[in-house]
Amino acid sequence: MEIRRDFYLDKLIKRRNNGLIKVITGIRRCGKSYLLNTIFYRYLLESGIPSDHIIRFAFDSADDLYLIGESLIEIEKQKRGVDPEKFMAYIRSWVAEDGMYYLLLDEVQLMDCFESVLNGYLRKDNVDVFVTGSNAKFLSKDIVTEFAGRGDEIHMYPLSFAEFMSVYKGDKYTGLSEYMLYGGIPLVVLREGTDDKAAVLQNLFSEIYIRDICKRNRIKNIGEMEDLLNILSSAIGSLTNPEKLKNTFRTVKKSRITSKTIKKYLDCFEDSFLIESALRYDIKGKAYIETPKKYYFSDLGLRNARINFRQFEQTHSMENVIYNELRMRGYRVDVGVVVIAEKDQENKAKRKQLEIDFVCNLGSARYYIQSAYSLPDEEKRTQETRPFRKIDDSFKKIIITKDIVQPYYDDYGILTVNIYDFLLDPKILEK
Repeated sequence: MEIRRDFYLDKLIKRRNNGLIKVITGIRRCGKSYLLNTIFYRYLLESGIPSDHIIRFAFDSADDLYLIGESLIEIEKQKRGVDPEKFMAYIRSWVAEDGMYYLLLDEVQLMDCFESVLNGYLRKDNVDVFVTGSNAKFLSKDIVTEFAGRGDEIHMYPLSFAEFMSVYKGDKYTGLSEYMLYGGIPLVVLREGTDDKAAVLQNLFSEIYIRDICKRNRIKNIGEMEDLLNILSSAIGSLTNPEKLKNTFRTVKKSRITSKTIKKYLDCFEDSFLIESALRYDIKGKAYIETPKKYYFSDLGLRNARINFRQFEQTHSMENVIYNELRMRGYRVDVGVVVIAEKDQENKAKRKQLEIDFVCNLGSARYYIQSAYSLPDEEKRTQETRPFRKIDDSFKKIIITKDIVQPYYDDYGILTVNIYDFLLDPKILEK
């Protein structure tokens, strides 16, 4: 069964022949290779591109490496990258002077000097380059510096809920429950049975993500790093920083880990696209607050597998799903802070910080969003809307709830929508 990824296919189509290096980034196993080498490849063929003008090469494939005289085993033993000279010689044997050639290169960061090689192809008018990679340190962060503004990133996430529902056989209500529990990694979604899904997620973590992070970053104390991952998994959507995490280690683990080491591990998790961080933003002061941050998992199934599916809080899981959906749609997402002054019991003025779950920006558009699992009564609704009513600008304010409600505006102009409509209708925020 094929899962359509039209959202990302359209991005690739729009960027075709734009003179830039198209870089598809994202967590491993989210579907980058399938998007490039199957979906986009098929599109090119259907568009009339001859198959001998489409060059597909995977740098983690033993068969492809054999074509250029490289050995995957020898590369592993020697702890080196793929020889760029051998690769370029192979490409020269394919590319003639006539017609446009498309290079679809998978896991390109495994080749030595890949930035220089790709920049070289930009000088050829008849070569259009598309690449994938799984590590921000080698790819997305280098797009600006190494490609001198000629890199064009398409960041890919695991399946959105809409993509998940395109192959799910039940209704959207049971679908969301399963999606929040087992996530959107395509390999997992296509498995039958909960035990099988859980086993695949556990295996992916131990055999792919942990091993990959440790290998790339030469992590020696793997147990310490995994402990940090467990702590983050148990506290998604909570404000934290390396210093607070260090104190947790000392209290719970009796560990002497430093905040510097914790920051290094956090950077490793973000570089592998396993987690993302959201900064706090002072809405009235119009300034960022560097610490503490909130951390969200790019896939909830991986997060739940990390803690053996023992801790499943719908409130935090729903918040994580909303965050991922907003990021997938292209929004920059911050945590909003509204500073107010109110009097205490002794009638003394006291500063207080109210929180807005998400401040979302895309171009000139901005939305303030609260994630509220349920709004059972007016007291709870007042609690959720209070920060909104302390903001004096005119940007749209929205509450997303799991309650089955039709979209409606209250007397303050605050829009309430249910999470199913939000996840399945990409235009819902504009209505």
